Amino acid sequence: MHNKTVSELKKVIEKKEVSALELTNHFLDRIKNLDSNLNSFITLTEEQAIDKAKKIDKEISKGLFKPLSGIPIAQKDIFCTKGVKTTCGSKMLDNFISPYDATVVEKLNDVGMIVIGKTNMDEFAMGSSNETSYFGDVRNPWDKDYVPGGSSGGSAVSVAARLIPCSTGTDTGGSIRQPASLTGICGIKPTYGRVSRYGMIAFASSLDQAGVFTRTAEDSAILLTHISGFDPKDSTSSRKPVPDYAQDCLKDFKPVTIGIPIEFLDGLDSKVCEVFEDNIKILEKDGCKVKKISLESSKLGVSAYQVVAPAECSSNLSRYDGVRFGYRAKNVKNIEELYKKSRSDAFGAEVKRRILIGTYALSAGYVDAYYKKAQQVRTLIRRDFDDAFKKVDVLLAPTAPTTAFGSGDNIDNPMAMYLSDLLTIPANLAGLPAISLPCGFDKSGLPIGLQLIGNVFEEGKLLQVANQFEKAAEVYKNRPKTDFTL
Repeated sequence: MHNKTVSELKKVIEKKEVSALELTNHFLDRIKNLDSNLNSFITLTEEQAIDKAKKIDKEISKGLFKPLSGIPIAQKDIFCTKGVKTTCGSKMLDNFISPYDATVVEKLNDVGMIVIGKTNMDEFAMGSSNETSYFGDVRNPWDKDYVPGGSSGGSAVSVAARLIPCSTGTDTGGSIRQPASLTGICGIKPTYGRVSRYGMIAFASSLDQAGVFTRTAEDSAILLTHISGFDPKDSTSSRKPVPDYAQDCLKDFKPVTIGIPIEFLDGLDSKVCEVFEDNIKILEKDGCKVKKISLESSKLGVSAYQVVAPAECSSNLSRYDGVRFGYRAKNVKNIEELYKKSRSDAFGAEVKRRILIGTYALSAGYVDAYYKKAQQVRTLIRRDFDDAFKKVDVLLAPTAPTTAFGSGDNIDNPMAMYLSDLLTIPANLAGLPAISLPCGFDKSGLPIGLQLIGNVFEEGKLLQVANQFEKAAEVYKNRPKTDFTL
């Protein structure tokens, strides 16, 4: 069962070939047997999952089916889940039990999905390797000596290793697409505002967006349909009607014009470049017209992001003060010492680094020189994308400039870590939908990702192209040749 996609599992449940309880226990057993090698989960919600599976089986016995009845899912540990620990990969929230469900969690619960557990992540979603979690490093199932990417590394690994058929993630600067690329699966970030951020613990509020990990574009389309839509609890949530993305995804393919941003081809690993060129030919054979374009301002994306994101992080994380919730230092003499000690003890090095950068960028005398300038650059990037989409339907680029790097290789080199998101950050700054698909392997057998970027609220078109590419390339059928697939 673990080798079936979401759409395949949906069919076997509807045909009553397997029960929700049997499916739940199957994946729980895989996690218990195999995840000690990977560390992709922080918390298992076994009791709640089994109770819900039994409830769903009773509904099914009466002929009552929900859209995704009995399908297991893992939630990134950044989404609040009622009555379950929500840690955000941090000591700061090690014992935090959420009193409510995030909107994404609620929506997936309502369509019959079963939450099996909470996945590991870089602390407060700050990282590109999943080496900053308070709960330990996550390991890549293709080779345990390599990182899986981050910050949603646990979610990506759980799907890549077939521990779960699908999972949720968040993407602030590439935190869905980059780990999807490094672990050889599909990961989509929708348009900013398409999916509610309510109950998703904030890192950088103008950039954060929820999305999903699956093995296929069709599965991503199915889940995206169910998590999208207006939410009055999120002021940035769009009222734009939600189409049936699964239907859009499976429509008869009509060739499109694809733009290749020349700026996204600089500094690529030679094998990544080679595989990328081969995949362009696949799309051309399907009738797509390919043309090179320029996104000149995108070269400034990392610089702008490393001002905007830390600035918003500094503001958002100021709430963790040892007073209201989260870690509270003991044996302190006064309120000032409580603040200092609580934050010093409970935040990791990367989180502290970004808070300091952000506080500096927002400080008197510097806000215009840094934060304001970064926002101006952001506007230029968005204009470049707007101009590009007047000429092409979608954009195509590698997801990451390299394949997975070795564990510990970049942990003491923040700049190298930040540059791993070089090709994903521009879409976040512009608020655009983007998807990463597996498209090949390097000489060491590590996965390479192909990134498609669409115009605002054109997820359907993006998914259609992604589905067509999948059918032609069939890379998604590959899996790690290790014990994890047994």
